[in-house]
Amino acid sequence: MNTAQKLKFLLFFSFVSAFCFSQSFSFIYEAKYRLTKEKPEDVFTEKMILDFENNLSVFRESSAKDADSLKLINKNGGYRMGVENQFYVKKDISNNKTEKIITYLYTNYLLPIDEPLQWKILSEQKTIGKYKSQKAEVDYGGRHWIAWFTQELPFNDGPYVFHGLPGLIISIEDTEHDYSFNLIQVKKGGHWFDARTKTIAIDWSKYDHLGKSYYNDPWNSKTARKVTFVDPQGNEKDMNEMIKQAQKSILEENNPLELNYKINYK
Repeated sequence: MNTAQKLKFLLFFSFVSAFCFSQSFSFIYEAKYRLTKEKPEDVFTEKMILDFENNLSVFRESSAKDADSLKLINKNGGYRMGVENQFYVKKDISNNKTEKIITYLYTNYLLPIDEPLQWKILSEQKTIGKYKSQKAEVDYGGRHWIAWFTQELPFNDGPYVFHGLPGLIISIEDTEHDYSFNLIQVKKGGHWFDARTKTIAIDWSKYDHLGKSYYNDPWNSKTARKVTFVDPQGNEKDMNEMIKQAQKSILEENNPLELNYKINYK
């Protein structure tokens, strides 16, 4: 490729990139994950969405996006209790800033993700769906990850906290096969929005404290308004017994995505 051809290519790529980044896109992923090592057959499957516009993105479960659009953040029953394995992530690609939003007791906490992603791009290539993709590896959260990205979608973003490759990450999975995110649909346009802007900044130490607060009182029985729980036969449930059952479930979910920040509840 001569100098004139290289310049033409760069100008074309710059035009395509500027056009794409000025548009709104929604990348829909199928996420699969295991919350406990003791029951490897228990695999959760959820649809998650990466909304991208002007080098800003929000990654969240589809139910969380619905909640945001209706301003129902963690209310009317909420979507996920506790603080571990919340998938809500905001990125500012231009400034290489990644933030995780933890919603707990109707409050949004902002947790900066400052663990660097030191990608290793490999030569191996394959076609995934209709996209030519290339392999890459990275360490994050105490796990080793294998990713596939495509330059046919010129966005250096991806699901959850993952970004920084020369193309969209269309598939990524940790080597223990506990967590995976796979692109299943691309939508151009749509309503891009960020509903969780009122936040309280925390660090991983505060994150740990929030998790233990949840464990000690999963039903928020000390501060919530008095609510009576009944079984299917109409008998009132014992709150202490309910707390013990909830704590048992929390301890069983011993396989968070960020293993290096796993909460030691006991």
